[in-house]
Amino acid sequence: MRLEPGRLVRGLLVVALLAAAGCTVQPLYSGDAAVGGGVAAKLAAIDIEPVNTRVAQEVRNHLIFGFTGGAARPTSPEWTMRLFVVRARLSAVSIQSAATPDGEPTAGTIRLTGSYTLTSADGSTRLRGRRSVSASFDMPRQEFAVVRAVRDAETRAARELAELLRITVAADLARQ
Repeated sequence: MRLEPGRLVRGLLVVALLAAAGCTVQPLYSGDAAVGGGVAAKLAAIDIEPVNTRVAQEVRNHLIFGFTGGAARPTSPEWTMRLFVVRARLSAVSIQSAATPDGEPTAGTIRLTGSYTLTSADGSTRLRGRRSVSASFDMPRQEFAVVRAVRDAETRAARELAELLRITVAADLARQ
């Protein structure tokens, strides 16, 4: 059986059109309520509860700015976010030399894990999520330099975690 080139092209065109018809890609941050459900407005209506550690406060500050774009926090929020941030410090690399036979850590990693619960104004839990990020740092021999390197790694990880949480919440709210 021999296929005609015109029939083959038409058949492939029909298959391509059917595949494209099933595509549901849409802009996430569209202001149009019909496309994306006005995600930017939903994000701006989220209030984040206070937290109790420096790293969690950094994540919270970046999230507030990411949700509102620098505008004032909502006076009557539609959503309330409870945020938990857990910090872990790990040694990544150890070297051994004649001077330090037990090994001396020369690089480390800060891992931040952020968990959140988003509740609506009526108190019902709507969304839950958890995300983790890591930031590496060098550990020189000077003690203050190590303290500063750890703090810088925590700040970088907090910024990345806030961005990841913002994107996750926006995607979840777009599906609501």
